[in-house]
Amino acid sequence: MSFWVIFRLLGSLALLMFGMKSMSEALQKMAGPQLRHVLATMTSNRFTSMIAGIIVTATVQSSTATALMTVSFVNAGLLTLLQAVAVIMGAHIGTTITAWMMSLGFAFNMAVVIYPAFFLGIVLIYMKSRRTMGDFLFGLAFLFLGLSTLTSTGFGLMEDKVAHAALIQSFEGLNETHFWNSLFFLLIGITLTLCAQSSAAIMAMTMTLCATGVLHIEPGIMLVLGQNVGTTITANIAAATANVQARRAAFAHFVVNAVGVTWALILLRPFFGLVCQLVDYDPQMSYTDPGFALHTAVVLAAFHTSFNVANTLLLIGFAQYIERFVCWVVQPKSVDEEEEFRLHFIQSGIMKTPELSVLEAQKEIRSFSNRMQRMFGMVRELLTEKNEQQFAQQYARIEKYEGISDNMEIEIAKYLDQVSDAHLSDDTKAKIRAMLREISELESIGDSCYHIARTINRKVQGKQDHFNEKQYEHIHQMMELTDQALSQMNALMGGRKEAYDVNRSFNIEHEINNYRNQLKSQNINDINNHAYTYAVGTIYMDIINECEKLGDYVVNVVEARMGHDKKMYDKGKFF
Repeated sequence: MSFWVIFRLLGSLALLMFGMKSMSEALQKMAGPQLRHVLATMTSNRFTSMIAGIIVTATVQSSTATALMTVSFVNAGLLTLLQAVAVIMGAHIGTTITAWMMSLGFAFNMAVVIYPAFFLGIVLIYMKSRRTMGDFLFGLAFLFLGLSTLTSTGFGLMEDKVAHAALIQSFEGLNETHFWNSLFFLLIGITLTLCAQSSAAIMAMTMTLCATGVLHIEPGIMLVLGQNVGTTITANIAAATANVQARRAAFAHFVVNAVGVTWALILLRPFFGLVCQLVDYDPQMSYTDPGFALHTAVVLAAFHTSFNVANTLLLIGFAQYIERFVCWVVQPKSVDEEEEFRLHFIQSGIMKTPELSVLEAQKEIRSFSNRMQRMFGMVRELLTEKNEQQFAQQYARIEKYEGISDNMEIEIAKYLDQVSDAHLSDDTKAKIRAMLREISELESIGDSCYHIARTINRKVQGKQDHFNEKQYEHIHQMMELTDQALSQMNALMGGRKEAYDVNRSFNIEHEINNYRNQLKSQNINDINNHAYTYAVGTIYMDIINECEKLGDYVVNVVEARMGHDKKMYDKGKFF
């Protein structure tokens, strides 16, 4: 019988976790762009950054989602590490609202909410235009259903003590108040949160066990402190393969809560006593007393909130020292990451949502775009390199970058394919289609750079005659125009498309086309006039033509990003 109770507990926790995840994802779909705007604009100082963290986390009901969003902003250079530390502190306060939501489950019959929410949710889902709201109501219903099942299981456990004597006796042995027992529950809280990857689920379990009298309030408090540390470890695991800024932000998340738990352990009795006075709770209450369940749930939620608020107010003034500490601990790798294939922004995070996944993919595509311009810069250097050894090294670097571009296209496309398996809004689907086109065209830019490098290498290895002064001048001019096109493309990829004038890119492309046509005609005349050999003229035009192709790929990226068609430009629609 006890095994059946354990499975009911685990099953109800699974329901609760699924509900939290669904609800958080739906909220982020509805408010994601606005929340990113909040993070981008409300971070002028550490206090407004903290408030932004509270708002975002309270809205999406997930401190993990806020942490991942914050890391993305740090990587993109929109937030400093100092601002990120303050946002994370605010997230710790915002996430406490979840505990208060759960305490409501002990105040009234949750069936009043659960079944109407299920019914209304399925109606909205089939309406399609209101699908996200339906997903939110389904998540909320599953959350309360899991909590209701968890609560009824706990009460059933205490009501039938004979049938569950062994299980209750094992808990009674753990309810003794002493140092090692407290440490044990602290570690259990850390471990369970790490395994479940959801502090909300562990908070719900703690509330249920304490509110039904299975577990005393003192061990419950230690579980609450443990889950505060455990939720930061999951973030550090997720950031283990990320770049240095992501690892620093995740480690700052851990440091803030670790410091908080340390002072809370030292001042636990007076601090908990103060919380009990604030909510009028008597620690000596018995589970048979009227209102015991609600009072216990409320005091746990109050302790969770009081701890996070006190910790944030205590440490917000030391944010710059926390920043220095995490920078000292988490050092950048000595290897030049740009010379190795690795994705910088796409990470295997926890509780990932399509909104955040698309944001990560956009950052990765921006990095891809910058890499392609650096690759073109290497090709320009290769053209004028006279030293044979340095020429060979530069050519090998270009070959390596061509392999990197192939791998980046495959990995980003694979990631976007995984994201597209989720329930997406029409706007997000359109973004993913555009991004798939962007990475295909960026990979083509890498191919063009490599083709130019191979043409130059073929000329050097074949001991062909050097280009004359005018040919070098024309090639440099064409490459300068191509580099301007790449710069405009990266300006668009790194900024807001609403502020970008697409005519800039199209004008450069027209200039490249006209210049290529002019050089093509001139090349035929120069060969006929014996200014250089036909073989040299062929290699010369191969480079010019490949630059023109590269310019076309650049325009294709711009079109995909802007959602425009170049035919509209040709018809004068953008003037």
